[in-house]
Amino acid sequence: MSFFNAADWLVIAGYLFGIIGLGVWFGKDQRNTRDYFLGSKNTPWWGIGLSIVAAETSALTIISVPAMAYGDNISFIQIILGYVIARILLAVVMVPHYLKGEIYSPYQLMEQAFGPAARRMAAALFLLSETLAAGVRVYVASIPVKLMLGDRLLAMGTGDPILGAILLFVSLSLLYTYIGGVKAVIWTDAVQFGLFMAGGLFTLFYIPTLVEGGATALLSKAAAAGKLHWLNMGFTLGLPFNFWMGIIGGTFVVLSSHGAEQLIVQRVLACKNVADGRKALVLSAVVIFPLFLTFLLVGAMLWAYYQQAPLAIPIPEVKAGSGIKANDYIYPIFMMTAVPHILKGFLIVAILSAAMSSVSSALTSLASVSTMDFVKPMARRPRGEEYYLRFSKISTVGWAVLLIIVASLSREVEYVLNAAFSLRGLTSGALLGGLLLVVFWKRGPAWPVVGGAGVSLVAMVLISRLEWETQTAAGLVVKTKLAWPWYALTGTLVTLATAWMIRKCGYGSHCPGSPAATGQNT
Repeated sequence: MSFFNAADWLVIAGYLFGIIGLGVWFGKDQRNTRDYFLGSKNTPWWGIGLSIVAAETSALTIISVPAMAYGDNISFIQIILGYVIARILLAVVMVPHYLKGEIYSPYQLMEQAFGPAARRMAAALFLLSETLAAGVRVYVASIPVKLMLGDRLLAMGTGDPILGAILLFVSLSLLYTYIGGVKAVIWTDAVQFGLFMAGGLFTLFYIPTLVEGGATALLSKAAAAGKLHWLNMGFTLGLPFNFWMGIIGGTFVVLSSHGAEQLIVQRVLACKNVADGRKALVLSAVVIFPLFLTFLLVGAMLWAYYQQAPLAIPIPEVKAGSGIKANDYIYPIFMMTAVPHILKGFLIVAILSAAMSSVSSALTSLASVSTMDFVKPMARRPRGEEYYLRFSKISTVGWAVLLIIVASLSREVEYVLNAAFSLRGLTSGALLGGLLLVVFWKRGPAWPVVGGAGVSLVAMVLISRLEWETQTAAGLVVKTKLAWPWYALTGTLVTLATAWMIRKCGYGSHCPGSPAATGQNT
């Protein structure tokens, strides 16, 4: 059964050709690594601000955020409060450090303060976590896209629709990223942000036209069922989401992802100056809240709508450990069965936009770190810019192949999938802690920072497996784990505490056997 007509396919094809053409156009003047990884530092701040939001918004986000409200309520918006606060803090505190000179990654700041070992440690953590996380994002986004675009189309040439969807996302994103570098990625991201934001707003205003009483009736029904409940002042380390988890935990999540991970920081580094960097982050703070609120309200309205309208097609069987939940299919099913043709094509384009923006962002950040944090500083003899530009493009292709491999493995190996989903949270505290030490300590040896990051990683792996029993309001005893918004804060505290202890032992008189305690010179 086909849910699309020729007009829908024309919209989808027009988007794909248009976005690739746009990327190629903006990337036609790549002469060196400065052009390729910093966009020649002449991109307008507003384009970079929109690109920041697009880079952190995957297809899974667009699909799963409505599913949260559909299955529970809109309380996830409390986490977004922390997302906004963190951007303001970074704009004030960190942007001057990023743009004081011309650097290619935040890990260069660690080398300036603590030496090359600290830089390589942080860069390696980013490469590992982003490769696994991005590969898994591609795989999980491919599952509902397979449902939307159809098995036969995606399986053409591969025999496997999931693999076909993976190849579609990565290959198309690679095409314009390879040619245009970060400038092409930023501008295509900005366009893609507009597309999926428009898709969310369209859905929000379209659903009420399908029922008697319109938005008032839908929102009243959703409110009566608790779907519009958003504030929880209780403090918990596990779920459900609460105000403190958002204000504290959510803030540290974004301090790490937007302050210490190249995926986002690369865009700030592409700004002309400190003022532009601050404006780009503030714009992303202004935009992120309404974006998530829109899709959460879409989910609440979908719940009210489907209380009086049957699902036109059943929710597909969900594989255990696949990383996607049954409710994640609700929005795609609505797109395919309740939206008129042509508009349906535009909504599918919104999902494709989110998927491609997250892939292209991963590719350019991975290529940047591997080239500028490892290959160039470790070269045994001087090389020209032509060599490093060529290597940068080759490495972009290599990372694309690796993302395809990780995404493919995620279909079969539950452990890889679960590890990848949590790995960014496991490394985020180590990266943020290292960056905070740059701010607080200014200078020092590398080993306290490296040791702190290593202990943090091990500690977070153990903490992520820790479970305890809690009693619900209904009197049920359930097993609880530390919720992901607390990971970055916990890892950061472990990193800072461990680094301080190592430094204290190395330079103070409190640790037996330390140089100071034995009277040796350091």
